[in-house]
Parts: sequence; structure tokens; C-alpha cells
Amino acid sequence: MSEGTLSIGLFYGSTTCYTEMAAEKIQAQLNQLFEADIVQLHNIKDVSLSRTADYDIIIFGISTWDFGELQEDWESHWEDVHGLDLNGKTIALFGLGDQLGYGEWFQDALGMLHDAILPSGCKLVGYWPNNGYEFTASKALTEDKSFFVGLSLDDENQYDKTDERIALWCESILSDML
Repeated sequence: MSEGTLSIGLFYGSTTCYTEMAAEKIQAQLNQLFEADIVQLHNIKDVSLSRTADYDIIIFGISTWDFGELQEDWESHWEDVHGLDLNGKTIALFGLGDQLGYGEWFQDALGMLHDAILPSGCKLVGYWPNNGYEFTASKALTEDKSFFVGLSLDDENQYDKTDERIALWCESILSDML
């Protein structure tokens, strides 16, 4: 990132394209808010996580599969996550999950990613209130259980809320990114 130029790297893994579609919506929303094309999308299936070094602001998108498992692309690169130099970077997270079908593991991968990068010295932004969801348990909840550690989307059961949640989340992280 050259001095004076704001650039955001959005890194995601997507098996069924829902996380990819959410990433594209977040990209469009932030580009609109900044009135510039500043968000660069990177599918981690095709792009190394080492590219995070190119950005001061990073967004990670991950989905939870089955019984609290990582999405396959994230699972393939999980050791890389632990080796990233994220010190001093601003990071926001978003996740997709199925709160009704897998309510005991809702957004677990989001929580696992959060816990993996937390010790790196980064500034985490974009925590999201957990009201309006129906689930039993989640590794993605803050200690006081009132927030998710990132934007939580459920396109399986609450697709009609996704666009509004993305818009509100992007607005909320805007000031934290600057």
C-alpha cells in the first residue's frame, strides 16, 4: 500500500459461493462509502494469505461447515494463518453459518479465526451484536456473550437480512478503519 492511498484487502474462502457473494457485497458497500475502488478481493483458494502484507486494513471472510468446522480453503491454509505478521494492522471479520441447522456450532469458524489472529498484535474491529439470531452455542461470541467477534450472516435462514446487516456493519467499521 503506497503512502496516502487507502487500500483494503478482503480475503475469503467460499465453497458454495455464499461467502463470495457476501464479500462482493461488502466490497461494493465499502467502495460506495469511500467513493473509490479501495477494496481488493482475494479468494484464498487462488491467492496466498501472505498477500495480507500488502494491506494495512484487512477483512477476512469465513464460513462454518457442519459441526463447527472450517471452510475447506481456510482449513487448507490454517497453518499460514498462524504465521501471518498482522502486527499493527486493522482487521475486521465476517462469517457465514446456519443457526438453525447447526445451532450448537453457529459461527464457530469465525471464532476460531478470531482466536488465531488475536495474539498477532492487530486491531480488531467490527464486532456485531448477537440479537436477532436463534442459536444454541457459538465460539464466535465475545466473553460477555453479547457480541459476535465479527459480522454474522446466515444466508440459509435469514437471507433477507444480509444486505441490511452488511450495510450497517460497513457503516460501523468505517471510522475504525481510518
